[in-house]
Amino acid sequence: MPIEPGTVISYIAMCQEEGSSLQQGMNYRLRPEHSVVLMSRRRNAPYVDRVEEGGAVIVYEGHDIRRSRGGPDPKTADQELRHPGGSPTQNGRFFEAAKSGQEVVRVYEKLLAGVWVYNGAFLLTAAWGEVSSDRRVFKFRLELTEESETSLPLQQKEPSRVIPSPVKRRVWERDGGKCVLCGESDELHFDHDVPFSRGGASNVDNVRLLCARHNLSKGAKIE
Repeated sequence: MPIEPGTVISYIAMCQEEGSSLQQGMNYRLRPEHSVVLMSRRRNAPYVDRVEEGGAVIVYEGHDIRRSRGGPDPKTADQELRHPGGSPTQNGRFFEAAKSGQEVVRVYEKLLAGVWVYNGAFLLTAAWGEVSSDRRVFKFRLELTEESETSLPLQQKEPSRVIPSPVKRRVWERDGGKCVLCGESDELHFDHDVPFSRGGASNVDNVRLLCARHNLSKGAKIE
């Protein structure tokens, strides 16, 4: 069954879903049909990722050079498009792919230790360099695509948006990491009580945790 945006997933399950041991944040073409990025908006996150336009856009920060003995501090050195030998870095691969505006990128977000959320499928539509803290970094614009995977039939699909990270953390704590309807703690989803397409807000009062069974049961009733 295809994974739905808003699905809570463990690191191991995420690796199984993608068929790869995800050891880095940027993963170009893990499969022929898509790339994968891992993001975090926690206080101690190593990169500055942003969610914009009501959850329809993610601005993802590129990755630093690798730490090496005797080399510069990766946090003070410019990010690079190519390795010293000339082959493209992950930044370089994504930068080149952004020119087509057609690269599909699946985005997973680290919410808490051991807790990840699938944010959906996005199109990589732009890439640029900018100066931040006296060094060059790269930014990648990801736009939510209407082709996001979902287990609901096509006629039952509705627009979704990335729920703000602080909202997800507060909802997780409030609901105790369990479905609010049955107390199940497996196969959880962040759900809009009033659907986004019907004016529902992505705030703590309108977002809740549902298990897969109750999430699908609700989806089947959407007309």
